[in-house]
Amino acid sequence: MSKAVPPTPDAVDPASKFDDIIRPEELHHITEEEELARMREALEHEKKREQEQAALRDAFMNQHIRHDANERFTNAVRLAAERGVTELQITRFPSTYCTDRGRAINNFEPDWPSTLTGFAREAFDIYAKHLKEKGYRMEARILDYPGGMPGDVGLFLRW
Repeated sequence: MSKAVPPTPDAVDPASKFDDIIRPEELHHITEEEELARMREALEHEKKREQEQAALRDAFMNQHIRHDANERFTNAVRLAAERGVTELQITRFPSTYCTDRGRAINNFEPDWPSTLTGFAREAFDIYAKHLKEKGYRMEARILDYPGGMPGDVGLFLRW
């Protein structure tokens, strides 16, 4: 009696070896799903960044001069003078907070204060009302130029 010999691997139908190979349409689907996941993640990251920027802008627009500003100011300028410094940076903020996105400041136009908003406007008004007559000067400068456009603005008090 002869025993049945199992078929050798070479004896298996060659086409059946490849029946379970992943198909190109499945690969395309995987790629699309990964791209969608990356896009969702990028959109979520951008949304979070925009929310953070909005919160910072809101804080700047609603910030006010502190009740102890006079004492803090006197101490700050005294310490600066002791170090030989003749100016202090009062605040720094994005040029987009200006009504003209920093154009007047960038072009050294004399009416640049009219473009200030929020805390910067309040700081300038305090300067104009209380410090200008004492001999202080306030200047605004564009501090950086990301992508060639005005970036942050610095308000400086000089003496």
